[in-house]
Amino acid sequence: MELCVIRRNRGLVKPGKETPLSTLDLSVIDRLPVLRCNAQTLHVFKHGPQATRVIKEALSKALVPYYPLAGRLKESQIGCLQIECSGDGVWYVEASSHCTLHSLDFFDDLHSIPYHDLLPDAVPETQGIQPLVQMQVTQFSCGGFVIGLVFCHSICDGLGAAQFLNAVGELARDLEKPSIEPVWHRNFFPPSQTPQKTALPSTPLAPPQMPDYKLQHANIDMPLDQINRLKREFQQVTGLNCSTFEIVAAACWTSRTRAIRFEPNTELKLVFFANCRQLLDPALPNGFYGNCFFPVTITASCESLRNATTVGVVKLIQEAKAKLGVEFDKYLKGEHLNNGEDPFAPPLTYTTMFVSEWGRLGFNHVDYQWGPPVHVVPIQGSSIIPVAIVGSMPLPKKGIRLMTWCVEEAHRVSFLHEMDGVMNEGLSM
Repeated sequence: MELCVIRRNRGLVKPGKETPLSTLDLSVIDRLPVLRCNAQTLHVFKHGPQATRVIKEALSKALVPYYPLAGRLKESQIGCLQIECSGDGVWYVEASSHCTLHSLDFFDDLHSIPYHDLLPDAVPETQGIQPLVQMQVTQFSCGGFVIGLVFCHSICDGLGAAQFLNAVGELARDLEKPSIEPVWHRNFFPPSQTPQKTALPSTPLAPPQMPDYKLQHANIDMPLDQINRLKREFQQVTGLNCSTFEIVAAACWTSRTRAIRFEPNTELKLVFFANCRQLLDPALPNGFYGNCFFPVTITASCESLRNATTVGVVKLIQEAKAKLGVEFDKYLKGEHLNNGEDPFAPPLTYTTMFVSEWGRLGFNHVDYQWGPPVHVVPIQGSSIIPVAIVGSMPLPKKGIRLMTWCVEEAHRVSFLHEMDGVMNEGLSM
């Protein structure tokens, strides 16, 4: 069935009570240029009559303790981002559709999702604002609803955004206040440890050459029993335990490498982002919702990866994770500047693959009165950055859904074949 969405009301949802009008500094990580972007997601709920009204009211309440999200980004000087706590609000769109979610298979097929109908449309220029959070709630004739969310990455990482949505959900369920009190605490880099700024080049740099490839989407579903079998196999072979993420990331990286068939000596990179809240001394307080993560980068030649077993690659991932504390501490002290390499700026080429774990962020637990989402759908941010997202299979299924944009069409079938071999034939692949 073809989706038809009617947007009925658009406007700003402001905090329900008066909030402080001030300017807040962002952290060194918040201010990274790579985070000057919006993250876009769809959250599909099977049931929820009056969701547009209930969520709008709860959103207004949540913006009281989370009042910085109702503000605006400002750049006090080049590269120095702050939040102007203006109380302007977040952009909210109420929409409806005569379709049922069942007729659309609950948007299980990412190829068929009309993202632009489910995400909030552009904020009118007459508003003169750039909201940090934008949300569209589309109510379907079956009583279900879909939230299309646009979140400014400079103010929250995935954990922080999920914390905010869970707060909205709790207030929608008539809790007096969120169970987790939000904490700003963006000064976790002591001044003596704040990474120094690199000098700007005397002559402008030429814009980087854009790749000419186009990445295609591929979903791989891995039932829970299949994942558990592979984890048991790893334990039997090594005597060690491994995580679901490690198994899936290793399988994806090796399968992609074999499918693409780079030249043997090509240097390949796997990059994933690790939460660093507990690595600081003292650890960041519960309720912190800013960006605090660090890229873990693993480098290997194509030939070594092509010949490696999944067990061997899992060990590479574990070894890199074990060094996270040391590497993050070096970054805090600015030691990365000694070799001129920015860990937050790995090469954006076909030889670098990014893997992100979504299953533990908390999006799948958000409840606005009617239970958690059937599933959460990430929206591709770039057609040239190879990405794999480790999420959850849509309810009621249990297991992992690997959502990828990491190969060109010419390599897609081979990639899926290699993944199927690892998942069904075992870790000796």
